[in-house]
Amino acid sequence: MTADDVRTFLQEYAAARDLVADDHMFTVEEEFVPLGTFRLQVFTAAGQRPVAVATQTLSEGSSLMNSSERYAAAVWEQYFPDDTEPPIWIERQILPSGDFDFFQLVTFAHTGRYTLTDPSWSPLTDEQLSQLVGTVVDCSRGDGYIPRPAEPEEHPSYPARWLIRFPRPQPFREDCMKGGLPLRRRLGRQLIPRHTARDCCWYHSGDWHHVCETAIRLVRQAQRDRIPGDDIAHHVLTQPEARDLSEWERQALYSLLRDPIQLSENRRSYVNGQHRAQAMLDVGVRRTIVITWIQQT
Repeated sequence: MTADDVRTFLQEYAAARDLVADDHMFTVEEEFVPLGTFRLQVFTAAGQRPVAVATQTLSEGSSLMNSSERYAAAVWEQYFPDDTEPPIWIERQILPSGDFDFFQLVTFAHTGRYTLTDPSWSPLTDEQLSQLVGTVVDCSRGDGYIPRPAEPEEHPSYPARWLIRFPRPQPFREDCMKGGLPLRRRLGRQLIPRHTARDCCWYHSGDWHHVCETAIRLVRQAQRDRIPGDDIAHHVLTQPEARDLSEWERQALYSLLRDPIQLSENRRSYVNGQHRAQAMLDVGVRRTIVITWIQQT
């Protein structure tokens, strides 16, 4: 939504609502395994569409960004099973860096009861959220938050990995990526890479070859200069070569360092980054950096 669209949305749906639920550890499961937790605040008023506000730290399983469709659908099914449309979904992801630390209105398409697709995010100020629900909303994680047990201290490392060895991505948001990339086509793109950008989505609209080559080169230089793993991302992003990239390339490089691609321990699935991996495979990128974690000894 544009800023004007958000203002129009608020004019249509703003109303005085009551806080009817405040679950500090709302849990969503998939196949009896916890997908993630977050604080859930639910606001309702007679004759008005309900509003659900989700607040989450990054240590609670699948993030709000990655699983917004499933989280919103779970709240819809549990709290408003008879409604024909989902509650208005607002989310706030609390990041250690403080980046993007604001509420966002998320709108979806829905293809059936409790089935949501195609999320779209629009930032909301605290004042706009208060206008929507008719009261001040607590933006904290809540006193009932139970952090997960502390893991051994780990530090990030950014090795370069061959894309041909990545697991097959299964992107679920962009129409141009649905179905993944068969092995035969993957091999063909490795032999004959493509460098032409496309206008179908952000992921395909720039040169991943140049971004990945730059990322690998700058990370390796930082490692040779003995920059600590915790400081590599900041160091790389402030180098002159990084600042000289195009706007899209800077965003892509930022994503590789601040929201890095991460594979599971057995490298058979993705923890994060499968849309970018798919876009790289589509154009035949051969290597990119990923994040791994090294325990402090």
